[in-house]
Amino acid sequence: MTQQQQFEALVEWLRSAITEQEAFTLGYNAEASEFIRFNHAKVRQAGHVQQASLNVKLIDDGRHADLHLTLAGDAQVDLARLAEALQQLRETLVLLPQDPYLLPNTDAWQISNSQNPPLPDTARVLEHISELAEGLDLVGFYAAGPLYRGFASSWGALGWHQANSFNFDWSLFHANGQAVKANYAGHDWDDATFARRFQQAREQLEFLDQPLRTLAPGQYRAYLAPAALDEIIGMLCWGGFSAEALASKTSPLQRLYNGDARLNPLVSLDEQVTGSLSPAFSGEGYPRRDLPLINAGLAQEQLVGSRSAAEYGLTANGAGGGESPSALSMAAGALELEQVLKQLGTGLYISNLWYLNFSDQSAARLTGMTRFATFWVENGEIQAPVSTMRFDDSAYSLLGTALEALTCERELILSASTYSQRQTASSLLPGALISRLTLTL
Repeated sequence: MTQQQQFEALVEWLRSAITEQEAFTLGYNAEASEFIRFNHAKVRQAGHVQQASLNVKLIDDGRHADLHLTLAGDAQVDLARLAEALQQLRETLVLLPQDPYLLPNTDAWQISNSQNPPLPDTARVLEHISELAEGLDLVGFYAAGPLYRGFASSWGALGWHQANSFNFDWSLFHANGQAVKANYAGHDWDDATFARRFQQAREQLEFLDQPLRTLAPGQYRAYLAPAALDEIIGMLCWGGFSAEALASKTSPLQRLYNGDARLNPLVSLDEQVTGSLSPAFSGEGYPRRDLPLINAGLAQEQLVGSRSAAEYGLTANGAGGGESPSALSMAAGALELEQVLKQLGTGLYISNLWYLNFSDQSAARLTGMTRFATFWVENGEIQAPVSTMRFDDSAYSLLGTALEALTCERELILSASTYSQRQTASSLLPGALISRLTLTL
């Protein structure tokens, strides 16, 4: 049986097992993943993980309880586990109060989407990495394989999603302890594209030979590579587009959604479900659609989960429990990658940022550290690596008044998290040229 057939068999059993007054939702998560770790450009650990699990919610008279269970892949064993879970949930429900914000989707929708382009041959990938990394101190992690998501409800909803993907996250270390971090991810592995990405990292590694340049605190022109911009956008996603955060006035983008501020007209952000690794339905059972979040610098739609919909009188649009984007896409600009250093002129080339947090959440003010391969550039040429610095600046400047250009080429960044399971979250982002970035120490 395929994963989809296994899931649908469990759905049919559960529909026949519940009583007339009971209802359920059933979420399915599975993967068949290759995991390979590199150290000193050698394969140090290789393995294959195949796993599947269920999230079962039982509802009765406004009460609900959830249970997570791991599947064995044996139909009889899995049915027995599901039956035991159903009994546990029934025993739990009688102890619980009614939930005033429970708002299940009672529509009988059906969605099926399979993105299954051929995955790269693992042996060929390893050979290519070995060839390019010859003589280098490479540390990295490669993950690839299909991800499966399913959803069903007692009201007739049925969703299925399969997406094949790979993600190679690596660093090249210099003998002096500094490093260049890079990433290549997507649906279709292309040797030429990977070679270009690797060559760029190798060229940056050579600049780490130069003595570190220490800068005084102040404002500097800067280029944020897609990975660095991803850290900033990622922080804004912590409640930035959340209906609950906006209703409770705790969103870092509160001023934007209130109409009291705007971002640069170059900035357009969408939750681009179509074509992404993320399923077109939520774990709560609501279909998802493409949503414009910011258009030409102005706030548009917000992400609404079922509880926010119930509490604030809104319409749920398929947002997950955290109401954060999971398929974020930022519109490209017109700046060619080959022109980045020339247009930067004199300033900072920032490959990565880390340890970000809000220094003033209500003002969308962020602080964090430069990380890996941050370079000082003069007259369009890299001069030296820069000592680790802290920045503190507002998104209304970085993505507003100080934003000069966005690159026409965007980078797909997949979640590298493997906690419990591989994730489907992604962002598609350009690089950003900033006229001033405030360094504080």
